[in-house]
Amino acid sequence: MDIFVQQLINGLTLGAVYAVVALGYTMVYGIIQLINFAHGEVVMIGAMVAFTVINLLAAGGLPPLAVVLIGAACAIPVCMLVSYTVERLAYRPLRRAPRLAPLITAIGVSIILQHLAMLVWSRNVLAFPQIIPLKTFHFLGATVTGVQLTILGICAAIMCGLAALVYRTRLGRAMRATAQNPQVAGLMGVDINRVIASTFVIGAALAAVAGVMVGTYYGVAQYTMGSILGLKAFAAAVLGGIGNVPGAMVGGLLLGVVEALGAGYIGDITDLCRYGPLARAIGERCADGGHFVLFGSNYQDVFAFVVLILVLVFRPSGLLGERVGDRA
Repeated sequence: MDIFVQQLINGLTLGAVYAVVALGYTMVYGIIQLINFAHGEVVMIGAMVAFTVINLLAAGGLPPLAVVLIGAACAIPVCMLVSYTVERLAYRPLRRAPRLAPLITAIGVSIILQHLAMLVWSRNVLAFPQIIPLKTFHFLGATVTGVQLTILGICAAIMCGLAALVYRTRLGRAMRATAQNPQVAGLMGVDINRVIASTFVIGAALAAVAGVMVGTYYGVAQYTMGSILGLKAFAAAVLGGIGNVPGAMVGGLLLGVVEALGAGYIGDITDLCRYGPLARAIGERCADGGHFVLFGSNYQDVFAFVVLILVLVFRPSGLLGERVGDRA
């Protein structure tokens, strides 16, 4: 039971991050039916910018929480600017093009951002400075860190805030109207370009927060980190029902739990305590009591995508997606 609870906590932590990233995918797709494959690279840029700022401030004597918050505060506007620029230059001119053209463009933008990050931050794995004390708590035989609790709390607040924005504000009504029918929404006075740009910017802000959380949790960042994370988040959005905000939340949490339970019970256990920053990753405590074990199963990704395939076979619209007819 203690192993089950431990893996459940680890899965919820990982799934919460997936859900935050998946919200960016599902919002953009819900508005303009575009799969923005460059979204994972926006997450990576957020982590890299936060890494740079935290490294500069780590030796300044500021409280650790203040340093991380300043890093996030710098990463958010940078990611918002990158996402707005991409939407304005790469996606907006192709809005009326065949669907394959924006998709290929998104893949190209992803590659460009990835290699620009490599030029700026190098291809090496960057280790975040260990400024946050590792506080642990015990719950039903499992070990929970303060970082995990903080990530879960932040993700829950983000999800509730986004739901309130979409369903309780004027911008949210404009977004839902644009998603329903952009032409009619434009005739009713909705500024379509502003709504779409706002959607990209909000998604980028969420991606920046997710990047900071991933970097501080695992303690490492690299220019390729957005690829697999973005793919997992996209899978979570599809699993919950692409274009559905609550579906992205449910899909992300479910995906993280499936990965953690599958890796914990079926996969091999790999001891990575000797690898420094990675030693803080998901798992049980080591014998020395100060580090952690990463369930590094080679099959960890398989479990999540097997569940995704099964859901799409039996419910192609996703768990919370609605079956709708094509527009005339």
